[in-house]
Amino acid sequence: MGKRRATVMLLLLTCIAVVVCGCTRNVPGRAVSIYDDPFKVAGLPTTSGPSGPRGGVPDSPLRAENTDNGDIDRLVMNAIEDIEAYWGGEFSKDFEGDFVRVTKLVSWSAKAPRSQQVQFCEESTYRLVNAAYCSLDHTIGWDRTVLLPAVQESFGKMSVVTVIAHEYGHAIQSIAKIVSRKTPTIVKEQQADCFAGAFIRHVAEGKSKHFTINTSDGLNAVLAATVAIRDDNPEDPESVHGSAFERVTAVQIGFTDGAKGCKAIDTDEIERRRGNLPQTFGNDTTMGESEVARSNLDEMAKAMAAIMPIDEAPEYTYDGATLKCRNGKDTAPVTYCPATNTIGTDLPALRDRGEANTDEQDGLPVKVTGDFTAYVVFISRYALAVQQSEGQKLKGAKTALRAACLAGVITGKLADPNRSKADGDISLSPGDLDEAVSGLLTDGLAASDTDGNTVPSGFSRVDAFRAGVLGNQNTCTSRYS
Repeated sequence: MGKRRATVMLLLLTCIAVVVCGCTRNVPGRAVSIYDDPFKVAGLPTTSGPSGPRGGVPDSPLRAENTDNGDIDRLVMNAIEDIEAYWGGEFSKDFEGDFVRVTKLVSWSAKAPRSQQVQFCEESTYRLVNAAYCSLDHTIGWDRTVLLPAVQESFGKMSVVTVIAHEYGHAIQSIAKIVSRKTPTIVKEQQADCFAGAFIRHVAEGKSKHFTINTSDGLNAVLAATVAIRDDNPEDPESVHGSAFERVTAVQIGFTDGAKGCKAIDTDEIERRRGNLPQTFGNDTTMGESEVARSNLDEMAKAMAAIMPIDEAPEYTYDGATLKCRNGKDTAPVTYCPATNTIGTDLPALRDRGEANTDEQDGLPVKVTGDFTAYVVFISRYALAVQQSEGQKLKGAKTALRAACLAGVITGKLADPNRSKADGDISLSPGDLDEAVSGLLTDGLAASDTDGNTVPSGFSRVDAFRAGVLGNQNTCTSRYS
């Protein structure tokens, strides 16, 4: 995060369509909210059981053309059987007409020699690392030797299932006739992300024949896959899928609201969500990255005070996060002590947390880091000071989620083009939100209370942060009161 820049790497999925996004909608009145219990995930209990294929269930009789009958293809066949069973029961509830299964399934190896290539969607599969739906003949195909094994190795088998659910989401668009050639790609992709989220909800409810997923680390891994597979340059002409923040939003819409929520995703809805959030790096040669230094933290402190002022501003120290607070625990690399109203920062440790992992890596990165991975933790400790000023409890799950939500509000306001440099010479840039989301999924420190305790569901942590980015301080208070 350089001067007037913070990092918001747009996590775009270009070659594959893994998706996971989070939905936050304003609903008139308070009613009985799915957020009343912070230990629930979009109304479901937080679970910590197994995630992946169920034991003792016979494999699907479905077969793909050119299959090697290996583990990946069996996994995909079982996924498709369950996805088709889901849509067979759900399609008519939200769309006109009848659900029609895809006509053909095609498996290939991106490692195979040219002599073993096959045709998929009128293209050669030679060295084709992809998974896709073909609207020309209503078919789905996938690479079984490079793409899906990489997804499975980094994020588990349920992430492979999510990729296939996303591709089947494109088939649903075609069957329901809700898209056309003129529909922007970003709308098609985020709708498909959303449909994948709706199916994963079905699995989480225990209704899938072949699969199960828990709503803590199992669901976290699915979301992390979306964050990892990205295009980090939103100005690339191929970047047409949306940032990871946007795609996680779409998946969470599906998980929370089902197919009816997915139907509502269109260009206007996406633009409303984007608001003032940055979509370009402009002339920033650092691509939004900067050193996590005291000078930048001082500017961030000014920005936080201007965006969300409180009567008694906290004192900032930069000689460590060990405060020995009588009513709070040390939460390195940044600690907030309510008794002294102090935010203590271990600057070297925070700098390490904000180191960008942009170098080439083997396989898919299990997390995405950058300067905003550090800054969002710093912001969240100020969010605890805000809660103290409001007389709110500083321990417990709702405190933790309010901290994430308030941090989201401040983060979103950093993108305001009308902010004065005098109110903090720092701003948001493409990539920052994705880094924040990755951190929230990894350890949840930015969604923790004064003792460093958080909720086990990364879905809930990300959803709270996203609610703040897209909402305001009242959103956080009403959700987590």
